[in-house]
Amino acid sequence: MAGKRITVKTIAAMKKRGEKIVALTAYDYHTARMEEIAGVHIILVGDSFQMAVLGEETTLGASMNVLVALCRAVKNGAPDTLVVGDMPFGSYQPSDEIAVVNAVRFISEAGADAVKLEGGNEAAISRVKAIVDAGIPVMGHIGLLPQSIRSEGGYRVVRSDDEKMLLKQISDLKDAGAFSAVLEMIEEDVAERVSQASGIPTIGIGAGRYTHGQILVVNDMLGMNGDFNPKFLKKYADLHGIIKAALNNYVSDVAGGTFPGEENVFKGRGKNR
Repeated sequence: MAGKRITVKTIAAMKKRGEKIVALTAYDYHTARMEEIAGVHIILVGDSFQMAVLGEETTLGASMNVLVALCRAVKNGAPDTLVVGDMPFGSYQPSDEIAVVNAVRFISEAGADAVKLEGGNEAAISRVKAIVDAGIPVMGHIGLLPQSIRSEGGYRVVRSDDEKMLLKQISDLKDAGAFSAVLEMIEEDVAERVSQASGIPTIGIGAGRYTHGQILVVNDMLGMNGDFNPKFLKKYADLHGIIKAALNNYVSDVAGGTFPGEENVFKGRGKNR
C-alpha cells in the first residue's frame, strides 16, 4: 500500500479480504517515518508512552497535552498511515461532552485520523457513540484494560469466564460505530470467537493468532528494555544491547581522548593543525 493513504475504510476492506492488519505504537517523528516506510497500516500514539518512555509503572499519568504533542509529531512522520490518538485516563470518563471535546483536540490540534478509548461497558459505549456522532472515527479496546488497573487489581489474562461479556462488548462497539477494536491479553480461543463474531476488525495484543491484526509497543518489539519479556512479545531487535555498546564506546573514547578525532574538528583558514 506504499504511496496510498490508509483510512478506516482501508482497514475495513482489509478485513473483508482476509488481509492481516499491521499496527504498532510510535511516539516520535522518526520512528513513525520508519514505520510508514516499512508498511505499517495503523500507528497508535499510545498512553503506553508513560511506561515505555517515561518509565512509570502504569499508564494512568498520561496527559492530553503530551499525547496531542506526540500525536502531531507522529502524524508529521507518517502522513499516509492511519494515526490513532489514545485518549488518556480522565479524558473521556467524566461525560460524553468532555470525551468529544478531547477527541476533537486529537483531530484539530494533532492531525490524527481517529481516537481510541478503553472499555465496553454502558458508559464507554456512550462515549464511543458520542464521538462517532461528532464525526470522529473511534477504535475500541476490550479485554485487559490498562486504565482500569486499580479496580482490576493487576494485569491478568482474560479467560473464557468473560467470553459472554466480550461478545456483548464487541457487538455494542460495532453498533456504536467503532471502526475496529483492540483485544488485549485474551485467551486465544476466546479472542478467535470474538473476532469471528465481530463485524469490525480486531487488533490483538496478547490475544493469539486469530485476530484480524496485531499490535505491539514499538519500544518492546525493538528490545529497548532487556528485562521486559512477556510471553506475548517477540523481539525483532536488541536495541538495548546495541545502544549500551555504543554508549560504552563513546564514554571510552571521550575519557581516553580519542574523540573528537582529527576528522571531527574545525580549523582556521591556512592552519595545518
